[in-house]
Amino acid sequence: MDSTRPAIRDTERPTAHRRGAVVAALMLAMALAALDSTIVSTAVPQIVGDLGGFSVFSWLFSGYLLAVTVTLPVYGKLSDTFGRKPVLVAGAALFLLGSLLCALAWNMAALIAFRVVQGLGGGALQGTVQTLAADLYPLEERPRIQARLSTVWAVSAVAGPGLGGVLAAYADWRWIFLVNLPIGAVALWLIVRHLREPQREPSAARPRVDWAGALAVFACGGALLTALVQGGVAWPWLSPPSLALFGAGLLLLVAVVVIERRAAEPIIPGWVWRRRTIAAVNLALGALGLLMVAPTVFLPTYAQSVLGLAPVAAGFVLSVWTLSWPVSAALSQHVYRRIGFRNTAMLGIGTATLILFAFPFLPYPGEPWQPALLMLLLGAALGLFQLPLIVGVQSTVVWSERGTATASVLFCRQTGQTAGAAVFGAIANGVLAARLGGSGDLDSVTRALDAGTAPEATRRAIADAVHAVYLGAAGAAALAFLVLLVLAPRVFPVLKD
Repeated sequence: MDSTRPAIRDTERPTAHRRGAVVAALMLAMALAALDSTIVSTAVPQIVGDLGGFSVFSWLFSGYLLAVTVTLPVYGKLSDTFGRKPVLVAGAALFLLGSLLCALAWNMAALIAFRVVQGLGGGALQGTVQTLAADLYPLEERPRIQARLSTVWAVSAVAGPGLGGVLAAYADWRWIFLVNLPIGAVALWLIVRHLREPQREPSAARPRVDWAGALAVFACGGALLTALVQGGVAWPWLSPPSLALFGAGLLLLVAVVVIERRAAEPIIPGWVWRRRTIAAVNLALGALGLLMVAPTVFLPTYAQSVLGLAPVAAGFVLSVWTLSWPVSAALSQHVYRRIGFRNTAMLGIGTATLILFAFPFLPYPGEPWQPALLMLLLGAALGLFQLPLIVGVQSTVVWSERGTATASVLFCRQTGQTAGAAVFGAIANGVLAARLGGSGDLDSVTRALDAGTAPEATRRAIADAVHAVYLGAAGAAALAFLVLLVLAPRVFPVLKD
């Protein structure tokens, strides 16, 4: 065992009752983060009708996403320095404060600002919950807790839009934020009462926090992600605002490298990229974030515009992958125990590549069960891909590095999703412009279809655009396969628990 890892005596391991209470708290905390975007999305018309600000309402989602993404590395390092419990408690409290402020918002600008506060807490929820899941269970039992957390995401994806719609229609949109308070209060009580972390050897040196690095990472990530989120939407890609943000982001990236190389305890330590296993998994899960944009963003549009389904039915076509993903993840342990983490992940992403590549060959307009079947298979394939990589990385580092390693993986996946939305949005709009001989984007074309003013040729153009996006997603999946094949070690260097 690595001598730097804190020893955990048998008396310090949680009892079954205490561990069960902590797991319940982690699932509740994860539900807060998982429900957030889906429950808000269906209430947007009511929010805009009450507060106004239609031109900027997209920042309700972008602001939250940016705050979550850029804080993940910071919270990961803080959890390694001060422990998981104080970081999780502080993050949950900040998330609940943001929820309360959102419910009290008096205009759209205030609501967006308070959503950013929520996101600052949401970054701690996502990263620390995943890290604690590895702390609580030895390697052979980790798929069990990870599968439970995957189930939370699946249930939230299905239930969130419906719950948000019900609250907005029969109560008030402010309740979609107030409902977080009792759930979060129970999670906080369970964590404070039952979570006991191992005693670490006292150190003569006072823990140092790289606040300069944290600020630089936050500023750099904020500039680059804002450029990706808003480019081609709020302003053209080559416009002064876009170029200014990309330029500022690159300069800040240089500053991050300089600051982190000089820091005694850097927020993003160099070993995250020097170790083959972690670097390969970071790149592979970045590609996963990229490819996930195709089904989550573009499939509902395809189902409504091409297949002619109602919004609820279109949501079902997408949601079926949330059924197979956690089941596959739970069963993946039986595969990676036989053939290893890398080979299991390669099997999953290789299968996903073929499934994504098959989507453009569906008949036009086709039947709803056809894309639904592909999504069911895709969820099963990605369950085999993601979970072994996360469990594998967490098993190759000591306790004092696990928060940082987990946060780096989640950060890369989130960044991949942000980049994917920009890249695939540009691809879809480019195909539409080529097919229709104009400069219209996907949003304006689908609104015309909803109004019944667009011809059949427009539906075919949308189908071609979504097919192009799925081919791009297949390319991202193939890239992840190649990264694992070339960069990842055949056998992960797992440390003994």
